[in-house]
Amino acid sequence: MFKKKLLATSIMLALMPGMALAQQQAEDENAAQQEESSDAMEVIQVSGIRGSLNKGLAEKRGSVQIVDAIIAEDIGKFPDNNVVEALQRVTGVQTTGRGAGEVTTVSIRGLTDVHTTVNGRNIFTGSGRDVSLQDIPASLLSGVTVYKTRSADHVERGIAGSIDIKTHRPFNFEGEKVVLAARGIYSDQPDEIDPNISALVSNRWDLDGAGEFGALLNVSYAETHYRDDTITAGAAFPFFTDQPATGYSPYSRIPNRDSQGNLIWQGGREDGLPTEPGSTLNVDGVPTEYLVARDAIFGTSFTGLRKRPAASVSLQWALDETLEITAEGFYTGYENNSQNALWFSNTFENGNGSIDAPVIFDGTNVVKEKQAIGAGGFQSGDSNAEKTDSYLYALGAEWLPNDYLTINTEVVYQESEYESDFFAMRFDRVAPGLDVDFNNNDGIPGISFWDDPDTAVNEADMAAVENWNAGTLYDNGDGNRGDSLAFTFDAEYLVGNAYINKVKFGGRYEDRTAEAFTRTQESGIANTSVASLIEQLAEGGASDDGSGVVYQVDDYLDGRADVFDSFITTDGGYLLNNASVIRDIYGLEAEDVYKTFDIQEESYALYATTNFFLTENISGELGVRYVEYKQDMAFTAETGTNTNVFESSSAKADASKVLPSLMLNWNITDDVVGRVAYTETLRMPAFADLNALQYWTDPLTEGATYGEGTGGNPDLEPTESKNYDLSLEWYFADSSSIYGAYFKREIEGLVVPGRKTVVREGNDGVTRPYVLSAPVNASNGELSGFELGAVYFPENLPSMLDGLGVQASFTLLDSSQNTPDYDEEGNISNYIDSNMAGVSDESYSIVGIYERDSFDMRLSYVWRSEFYTGNEAAIFANPLQFWNRPEQSLDFQFSYDVTDDFVVTFDATNILDDVFQSYYGEGNDNLFNFSNGVYSRTFALGVRYSF
Repeated sequence: MFKKKLLATSIMLALMPGMALAQQQAEDENAAQQEESSDAMEVIQVSGIRGSLNKGLAEKRGSVQIVDAIIAEDIGKFPDNNVVEALQRVTGVQTTGRGAGEVTTVSIRGLTDVHTTVNGRNIFTGSGRDVSLQDIPASLLSGVTVYKTRSADHVERGIAGSIDIKTHRPFNFEGEKVVLAARGIYSDQPDEIDPNISALVSNRWDLDGAGEFGALLNVSYAETHYRDDTITAGAAFPFFTDQPATGYSPYSRIPNRDSQGNLIWQGGREDGLPTEPGSTLNVDGVPTEYLVARDAIFGTSFTGLRKRPAASVSLQWALDETLEITAEGFYTGYENNSQNALWFSNTFENGNGSIDAPVIFDGTNVVKEKQAIGAGGFQSGDSNAEKTDSYLYALGAEWLPNDYLTINTEVVYQESEYESDFFAMRFDRVAPGLDVDFNNNDGIPGISFWDDPDTAVNEADMAAVENWNAGTLYDNGDGNRGDSLAFTFDAEYLVGNAYINKVKFGGRYEDRTAEAFTRTQESGIANTSVASLIEQLAEGGASDDGSGVVYQVDDYLDGRADVFDSFITTDGGYLLNNASVIRDIYGLEAEDVYKTFDIQEESYALYATTNFFLTENISGELGVRYVEYKQDMAFTAETGTNTNVFESSSAKADASKVLPSLMLNWNITDDVVGRVAYTETLRMPAFADLNALQYWTDPLTEGATYGEGTGGNPDLEPTESKNYDLSLEWYFADSSSIYGAYFKREIEGLVVPGRKTVVREGNDGVTRPYVLSAPVNASNGELSGFELGAVYFPENLPSMLDGLGVQASFTLLDSSQNTPDYDEEGNISNYIDSNMAGVSDESYSIVGIYERDSFDMRLSYVWRSEFYTGNEAAIFANPLQFWNRPEQSLDFQFSYDVTDDFVVTFDATNILDDVFQSYYGEGNDNLFNFSNGVYSRTFALGVRYSF
């Protein structure tokens, strides 16, 4: 009821100003503003790549804040699939996460906490605080502005910066406009061609005395088939040498505690266990040498089909030159059906018989190669059917009641819902034996299985149905949703005296809800071969003779690893389509989801800014913003798997903050601009991190002595950042510029996992220790760096070279974070200095451009150095941190104008076709190599017709 009243009130406020208009004053004011704008900045009207770069430089130069901007070369002609890919070439922006056929993660100056708006409006996905940027297709964009500093009139969230996505509006065009575009995109890994289509229709009409009205519809649809193959050397444990402690076997795994219950070794150390030759552990009071070895090796072939519809609707009505009303809708959809085919093998001794001594990395006690007899393993076919729908509706008005005052008011409603159904079934076995090299080729492991010559089936064949038994079934589902009603009011008053140009003030109110849902059950099936399972499926009425439950991966890793070529898993899609039959076989019933958290959050913000002049050439903006958040939270959790027993909890929280900002701009010459800024921003805790309840998982690895627990923390506070920026920009030609910036971020209250050990009875009835991780504000960090960017089109070149240009950027970062280490009781034992997650020390991009009257082309190269990405579960002997090796990407775009209205395009991505790799612990890329991923190259042909 409250939301409906607020919506009605907001609409009235948006429309009431039209009752008292001063048309002549508004015309004079508009003319004066246009003249002032033309004096401040000349925009060179050039089409194509050069024109878009020029417009971006013009926005950068004319902004009070430190920004970078990208502008569409033409309607529907962003040479990228989504917003994240379009941002790769922006100075100070780094992207990563190239899996599943697209780039997914963006950071500004090394930090991933990026606040996103669409046409200045806050936007989110599901129960999150941010939007999934990859869901927004580039075909809907007119431009993107990256704010590296923020005015007090901006939403305060996002310590990294803010990205404002601009869509097309009808008043952006002189009259009728229609644009149709289509591309066919070939991906080499799945060997599929996918469509990417878009259309824009816009027009504006004179209403004969009632002003002017415009309407625009922009729609987009894209499909993507993808395939990512990976191979991973698993986590490490300490193992005995050939001289074990009394009562233990040679090369067996060392338990966490000895026979007296004393701690032998603790997992989850930042640096892992010592790896020097001869290092010892105290076992039953005796110093005993040990080896550090991986306990497993595994890999995946992740395939799927993703569909993304999107639409933008914009209606504009200018009653006259003093009042304009805008109504807009924005929709993004996401549907993804994926199959993750996983194989997993233990690599430690689990049988009787002699094995060769392991091969050790030189100068360490770390095992490089070894054998194992009787190693257990499983294959798993994991299917996930996901769907997201997000809607945003806005109604607002801009009113100029006189020459000096502008009032903007808007009401925005948005809702977003995500749901997922997950089915997985394991095939398992005990292999006769194996040889494994954890680093066979520059971080890529290799493995081969033995065949027992006395058996009729080749037991080394990972694709032979006869080698496998039906294992555990996992039947899960989850979802989340959020909605928001927000009201904004902004007023700007032109003072126009010698020192103060204008003042601006306003406020924002938002009523936000966030909910999450889940269901989970699992069951085993004893003494059942896969062949027998197929028979039971057929008898139970499955969709075919039951053989469809088997899914085979071929051409695994495309020959890049010393490993088998084919393997089988369950077909997860088949499981979903025959869910009732599968559940009957495993003795399960369909379950409904239950709500895990329900959070209502109210937030308020008030701000005021003033734009001032200190001298004719030195100006600035001084502002302050006050924000307050109040949260009412309820949580529910099932106490164990398949128990149907639940516990509940509730909590309340609030936070408030005053955030000052100061920006100084100095027009040093007509072509050189310097800027200095101080701002404060914050990051609110993720809703999921506030969950007060705890969830427990029994050990997944055979023989492991620790389980895992996760939970949230309703007492989390916002992470706060003090930001210092200094920039210098030289606009030395119409379409050329060099710009550099130094920046520093002092961040307090970073959320990191707190850890402690809890002894409890597991879901399997075994009492054991569990390592519980829960988020805490227990870390501070600092990020500083320098960025340099340039756009250069040489003049007076020979005619054949005219149109050559370059766009380049370089970012140098230095980050530090005091990460806590914990003892078993959860106390902080010491702090370890580490890098901040996601931060590469160096990154650069260089774009070669060649543009002629009828065609243009662009070759883009992006590189970033190694970077820390997060932590492993705190139960292993290897270093805790995950790091990614350096990443690079080479992309190409070409466009040919057949006529003025008809354009043909070609583009290619991930041309270098690298293996993307990660590892444990800084500097350990070969000693503790981890994952290796092979992703798709894409090649696309497209056409675009406009009239």
